[in-house]
Amino acid sequence: MRDWEQCYRDGNTPWDKGGSAPPLAELCERHGIALWGGGPVLVPGCGMGHDVREIAAMGLDVVGVDLAPTAVAVAAGMPAAGSERYEAGDFLDPQWRQGRTFSAIWEHTCFCAIDPALRQRYAEAAAGLLGEGGIFAGVFYLDPHKPGESQEGPPFGVTADELDELFRPWFDRVDGWVPTTAYPGREGREWLAVFKRRAG
Repeated sequence: MRDWEQCYRDGNTPWDKGGSAPPLAELCERHGIALWGGGPVLVPGCGMGHDVREIAAMGLDVVGVDLAPTAVAVAAGMPAAGSERYEAGDFLDPQWRQGRTFSAIWEHTCFCAIDPALRQRYAEAAAGLLGEGGIFAGVFYLDPHKPGESQEGPPFGVTADELDELFRPWFDRVDGWVPTTAYPGREGREWLAVFKRRAG
């Protein structure tokens, strides 16, 4: 798999578009700030923190975590938008998750970056960090590769049905749609989904 820290050190970060994911604003417009449950909100694989700051600007406590210390340092050096903080860590590591609870998780570029063989661990991690009624929301690649591009990942695509099946043991999907806003080149190739954590 890719060495994410080296990518940030080398400035080889084509996935970073210099701003928050457009579907995040669309999600908030559709569901409102109440969706996040008051915080804290977790953003795994936060990179340079654009989405973290977008959510923090709503007045919520937000934690961004990333495997790459350089990305975390860059994010922490940006002007604060509100009550946000950043940590270098592994969202999939049970030790990092120990004792932590969040009202919501926002997914943007973490799920598509991990080996698909780790997706079960990802779903279990998300479920373990959210209490009953907690929200897991994210934008996912349906088709990450343009014609003529290598079909190898990352990023790795997923279907809406695969997402439903993966999260069904712990979550009920309450909404899902192809976002009308996207970074240039991603139009119609993403799926925006909202899941709610069940009891147990």
